Amino acid sequence: MHITSISGSPSERSRSAWLTQFALTRLEGVATRSEHITLRGLPAAALLGADTTDAAIAQAVDAVGAASLVIVGTPIYKAAYSGLLKVFLDLLPPDALRGKTVLPLATGGSTAHLLALDYALKPVLSALGARHVLDGVFATDAQLQRHEAGGYVPEPDLLARLDRALEPLLPAARMRIDAELSCRR
Repeated sequence: MHITSISGSPSERSRSAWLTQFALTRLEGVATRSEHITLRGLPAAALLGADTTDAAIAQAVDAVGAASLVIVGTPIYKAAYSGLLKVFLDLLPPDALRGKTVLPLATGGSTAHLLALDYALKPVLSALGARHVLDGVFATDAQLQRHEAGGYVPEPDLLARLDRALEPLLPAARMRIDAELSCRR
C-alpha cells in the first residue's frame, strides 16, 4: 500500500502534524511506500501562486496522485481546516482522490471543533473524488499532552479511536502480505 500523508499545519511544533506522523507509524507493516508532505515546507510563493510547475509543488501533487491511501492532517481554526491545507487542496486535479482511501485527522482546542471534520474537511475531500473516507479522528489539545522530551503523549481513548479508524486497512493488507509471502516460497 502506497501511503501519502499531508500535514496542513503552519506550526513547526504541531499536534496535528504529530498525529499524522503517528498514524503513519501505526501502518508501518502495511505500507510498501510512504511519503510525507509538510505543507509549511513547500515554497510559499509557488503555493500561493498556484505554480504547479514548481518542482516541490509538482512532487507533492504527484505524491498524492500515486498514493492508494491519503492521510490528511490539519489543525482546526475557526471551525475549518487550515488555510494552508485549503491552498494545497486547490492545486489538486478535480478527481485527485478518486479511487483512494482517505483518512482525515484533525486537532483543535476543544470538542467544540469536532464537527469541522464532517462539515468542512469531508466535503472538500468528496469534491476531490474521495468516496472511501475512513472514520475521521479528532483530538483535543488535552488528548495530546506535550512530552518533556518532545512530541506528544496521546490519551488511550485517542489511540483506540485511531486504531478503529485504521482497522479497515489491516485485513486487506494482511491478505496481500500473506499472498506475497506464499509466492516467495
